[in-house]
Amino acid sequence: MPTYVYEILTKKGEGTGKTFELVQSIKEEALKKHPETGEPVRRVPQAPMIAGNWSEMKSKGKLSNKNLERLGFTKYERKGKGYMERVAGKGGPKTIGGDE
Repeated sequence: MPTYVYEILTKKGEGTGKTFELVQSIKEEALKKHPETGEPVRRVPQAPMIAGNWSEMKSKGKLSNKNLERLGFTKYERKGKGYMERVAGKGGPKTIGGDE
């Protein structure tokens, strides 16, 4: 489940700069009131976390080809200009682009 950031608002609906995080299902609606104090709140949009070569997730092997395939994902890697080859998973074509 994702972690959402909420900002506490004044009674006039202005941001106070105070925030808190809450783990919620994506199916749940955004809170309108603080769960403990009842103060008005709004959900603050956040940039998604994307794991790349620089990330801790990548370095710990969580995004290895073997693990991605085990979890049901398909991964393609660029093998040439305009050509990609499937390196993990069983779904989709073996290659994309090239002389198909």
